[in-house]
Amino acid sequence: MWFELFTFIMGIAFGFFHRGKEDRMGLLRNGAITGIIMGILLVLVSIFLIPGQITLDVGFLGVFGIFIVIILFVIIFILGSFIGDQLEGFWKK
Repeated sequence: MWFELFTFIMGIAFGFFHRGKEDRMGLLRNGAITGIIMGILLVLVSIFLIPGQITLDVGFLGVFGIFIVIILFVIIFILGSFIGDQLEGFWKK
């Protein structure tokens, strides 16, 4: 749960500080790349360094479950980046 919240907040910050409200595809592409990297790192940290209930647990699915968690991190990051982009648009008005 904490890593998902951290990912969402980082997505909001990424979208807020990303230049240009009109470039939605660029934001989606950059957000997906950053979300994949962040998702992989957070999944590895949650599996090896901090085991326990700090993030989503689909360990019963094995490697496929790890990919599901990474995709969920990417979706959460992209949603946060679009929200941050909207906040930037409201803030600049």
